[in-house]
Amino acid sequence: MAQVDSGGTGRPVTGRAGEVFDTTRAVSDIETLLAADLPTSGATVSEGDPATGEWTGTRGAGFRIIPLWESEALTGVYGADWNQAEDAAEANLALVVRESDHRWGPHRKVSMRVPLFRHQAHAPLPALFQALGDLDCFGDLTVWGPTATGGRWIAVSVNQCDGDAPMIMTAVVSHAPITELAE
Repeated sequence: MAQVDSGGTGRPVTGRAGEVFDTTRAVSDIETLLAADLPTSGATVSEGDPATGEWTGTRGAGFRIIPLWESEALTGVYGADWNQAEDAAEANLALVVRESDHRWGPHRKVSMRVPLFRHQAHAPLPALFQALGDLDCFGDLTVWGPTATGGRWIAVSVNQCDGDAPMIMTAVVSHAPITELAE
């Protein structure tokens, strides 16, 4: 199973490494994901590039997760430069959210605080949140749904799995509602 590298090596972790961020491409990738078949059953499986092992997507019963963008590695980046990289990642996410609001209406936020704590405690999680945790994708989710496309739900987030790793923007499409987990 491919997994996002949280070992601080600074190497690329997704199949999006080296790509320049493009809002149009990111939203198009979400639309493609929204139209794709979602598995109805089965185990959660993460996929990676066979040659590099870089993560390219995850699928599970009723959902898919893909990387939309990956920043440069932040190895040796500190202080103002690190803050600038984080601000740039958040600005990229804001562009995707703004365009997505035009397509799917107003968004809402879903905190990943409870899934993070449950994941750290090895407590049970719904499959989608378990998959996000296994990928170290604990950035709060920006959510739309249900959409007119089969009542599916969409979520995007950006996060970093450790201080040297790149920022990663992910997209989720799910048959089930993506809502805040109770404590």
